[in-house]
Amino acid sequence: MNHGTPHRTGTARAATTTRERPHTDPPRHAPVGIVIATRNRSASLAVTLRHLLALPERPEILVADNASTDGTRAMLARDFPRVRVLALPFNRGALARTHGVRALDTPYVAFSDDDSWWAPGALATAARLFDAHPRLGLLSARTLVGPGEDPDPLNDVLAASPLGRAADLPGTQVLGFLGCAAVARREAYLDAGGYHPLLFFGAEETLLAYDLAARGWGVTHCPEVVAHHHPDPGPRTGRPAVVRRNELLTAWLRRPVPHALARTRALAADARRDPYARRALRETLTRLPSALRARRPLPPHVERGARLLEEGTS
Repeated sequence: MNHGTPHRTGTARAATTTRERPHTDPPRHAPVGIVIATRNRSASLAVTLRHLLALPERPEILVADNASTDGTRAMLARDFPRVRVLALPFNRGALARTHGVRALDTPYVAFSDDDSWWAPGALATAARLFDAHPRLGLLSARTLVGPGEDPDPLNDVLAASPLGRAADLPGTQVLGFLGCAAVARREAYLDAGGYHPLLFFGAEETLLAYDLAARGWGVTHCPEVVAHHHPDPGPRTGRPAVVRRNELLTAWLRRPVPHALARTRALAADARRDPYARRALRETLTRLPSALRARRPLPPHVERGARLLEEGTS
């Protein structure tokens, strides 16, 4: 298995100096590219891009635009000519990230949302970790939230994962991550199929972590890699329903049938009194035939890990 082109550091050239051969060496490209999926958030996206363009690693940046109608593409062309734009004809949700990964050719791909960016040096650290650990498929960063740089509560959850460490991987093994604070090996991401189209957006990360682990790739939390997240403080209408829908669809796509049935019964019980649960159940049932056709149960060792994580949070 080819695990990607290793990142090589240093600039020395044997028997050659800059004075002897001015301007003839090819430009060095950063091993980590960045993909941003966005839709109708041009002002927030502009803030993110200014942070990313200031990174010392000078990564290639690609914006996968989900058919924005707020002038996002005009803003990008006018103000950010260095940024590549993948103009999608309609809203593909999280699948826009997969289109972006395919369009890049860097061995590693970092993901930002239009309200998140990477700390200076974070991508160089990530590249070194991938270089040193060929089985590493995706790493989850430590996330700092808002102007106060408060630790995201998920940091402690991931760091305390009962899956522990593996001898050939950095950090702590996990089966989940924050989508805007993750770096993936491009080969591994594409090998796992990327984000699943059935989920669109919302709690879509767990299924990708499952699929990476099922293909033999390591998924870990590496707190030495740092991301910044500045989410909109306003309400996110409908998100609780979307998250519960996608959690249940993930169960039907990958987990044992008794587990998926139990999760379905629990959601149906909540639907009697909770409008978000009613919406989640209705949307799950609409998508359930597609989920059953795409069902691929986890291999036993990954299923054991998923159960261990559930026991640790119950």
